Amino acid sequence: MSDDNKLPDGMNPEDFERFAALFEQARAAMANMPAGMANGVNWQLATSQARTLAAKGATAVSEPARLAIQNAENIGSLWLNNATAFSELTTEAKLLTRELWVADAMPLIQALAEPVANRMSAALSEHLEQNVPEELSALLGDASGLMRSAGGTLFAMQLGQALGKLSAEVLSGGDIGLPLFKDQRAAFVPQNLDAFISGLDVETDQAFIYLVIREMAHVRLFKHSKWLREAVISQITKYAADISIDNSRISEFAEDFDPNNTEQIQQALESGAFIAERSEEQKSALANIETTLALIEGWVDVVTEDATKLLPRAAAIGEAVRRRRATGGPAEQTFGTLVGLELRPRRLREASAMWRVIGAEVGIEKRDALWDHPDLMPSEADIADPTRLIAKLRGENNQPDEFDQALRDLLGE
Repeated sequence: MSDDNKLPDGMNPEDFERFAALFEQARAAMANMPAGMANGVNWQLATSQARTLAAKGATAVSEPARLAIQNAENIGSLWLNNATAFSELTTEAKLLTRELWVADAMPLIQALAEPVANRMSAALSEHLEQNVPEELSALLGDASGLMRSAGGTLFAMQLGQALGKLSAEVLSGGDIGLPLFKDQRAAFVPQNLDAFISGLDVETDQAFIYLVIREMAHVRLFKHSKWLREAVISQITKYAADISIDNSRISEFAEDFDPNNTEQIQQALESGAFIAERSEEQKSALANIETTLALIEGWVDVVTEDATKLLPRAAAIGEAVRRRRATGGPAEQTFGTLVGLELRPRRLREASAMWRVIGAEVGIEKRDALWDHPDLMPSEADIADPTRLIAKLRGENNQPDEFDQALRDLLGE
């Protein structure tokens, strides 16, 4: 080695080779990406990739499916009027191909996933900067920026692939528990509805009616509770923004990383290998998200069950929907890993039981009025035991609330 390439003090040849290899890995990873991928998180390209994948094997909306959904809407509107106090929808359902579902879903998905993508790319850059001696920073030049671009772009690519696959699984706008659309309008992916229904041992027309009513109930809820969509999004984005990346896991990955093996990075991202363990604050935030999602889906379950009492096979269809929601498909699991949380409420059955008993005890109008304002929403304790909430709705709760009691104690009353 010449004097011009003299190693920094304290660095042996093995260390130099290791850092030089890390720099070359970053360059090679970027070189192996498609053209236009080297400028940071390219969400437009992620959307394009998702739509391209969604288009494979996709079909246009068939006329039989269109008619089945329209018939189910007509029946469902009447039946839902007897099952909820919320007003009926005034806009026809939106029928989507898989590709169009991706286009409609991407804005919200990007908002939820971007905090994680930014943290991932920043962590890769910081990892390089923290592990490179000061004497080598000039030699490596823009390597940290390269790592930031590589991490963010690879994340966006992987999210695009997950969304593309998810487009083949979703049945409707509210199917994965997120309020994808700002406008209060039911939405369906008829090709996926056909596929799901064909796997059920029930009459096709009954299955269409059940599934359409379920989606319409979901939309009625969000149409009435205009605050709810932003509340859900705010909870999830706040949780995602607090996700941290485990640098030690990145170090372990970098040791064996082969830049020619892009599947290695994909598998790491899919498994959430770089995401650190949840903090106590995140665990609390996650519990709040799960409670909100359980309240939403539990209410939808109960209203759908009440509205489909005249369907002979409603129970069988409902159980199939619950099994599907409890397990989730591979694409949904990947998506959940990428954004840092699972979207399946853990206390769904308990929340359904709570809404059912509240409706039976005080009627659907008082039950549904709980959605009028976030301060009226049942708590996790109410899900476990709704007795106190029911007494309050009946006007029987004469006990002072905790604030009033604390004030009386302070004043010695």
